[in-house]
Amino acid sequence: MATALITGANRGIGLALSQQLSARGDTVIAVVRKPSQELSALNGIRIESAVDVTNAEHIQQLAQRLEGEAIDLLINNAGVLTRETLEDLNIDQIRFQFEVNALGPLRITHALLPNLINGSKVAIITSRMGSIEDNTSGSRYGYRMSKAAVNMAGMSLARDLAPRGIPVALLHPGYVRTKLTNQNGLINPDESAEGLIARIDGLNLDNSGTFWHANGTVLPW
Repeated sequence: MATALITGANRGIGLALSQQLSARGDTVIAVVRKPSQELSALNGIRIESAVDVTNAEHIQQLAQRLEGEAIDLLINNAGVLTRETLEDLNIDQIRFQFEVNALGPLRITHALLPNLINGSKVAIITSRMGSIEDNTSGSRYGYRMSKAAVNMAGMSLARDLAPRGIPVALLHPGYVRTKLTNQNGLINPDESAEGLIARIDGLNLDNSGTFWHANGTVLPW
C-alpha cells in the first residue's frame, strides 16, 4: 500500500485519481483549495484544504503538517486553462496560468522533497498542448506556454531526482470532459485516471522524464 498526494483533487481528473487509488488500497492525501461535496463524500481519504499552489505560505504550512510522513507518489494535478487569442491577449491571465501550471508543481515538489524517499515517484499532469512540435492550431497562449514550461521543469526534476532514486513522469491525460474543458472531450475522468495510473505504475528510473499520453503513446516535445 502506497501513500499518494494529489493536488487539485476536488473534481475532474484529480477526483477520479483519488477514487481509484483509494479503491485499490492506497492512502490518499487530497490537496485542495476547498473540498468539493464529491471529494468530501469519499471514505478514507485525508483532505488537506486551504492550499493554493500559487501561495508560498500555504505550501509551507502543508509541508509542516506533513513533516515526517513519507509520500510514495506525488501527483501534481492542479491546473487552470483560459483561452487567449492573439486578438484578445490578456497578460495577467497568462501570468496566472504560469503560476498555477508551471510554478505550482515545482513549488509543491520542492516543498515536499523531505517526504520523498528512494523509490517514490513524481507525476506532473501536463498537456500535449505544451508540445511545440504538436502545435498545429496556435492560440491558447497562456496554457500552451505554461505547459511547455512545466515540461521543462519536469525534465530537470527527472535529472535532479535520479540520484535519489525518484523517477518523474510528464503525463497528458487526454481530451477529458471536465470543468476545465467546459465538459467537452473524448473521454471521461475515470477513463483518463485509469490510463494515468497505468503510466505511473510503469514509471521507473529508466523511463524517467518521458512525456506520455495517458494511453501510453510517447509524445513529441
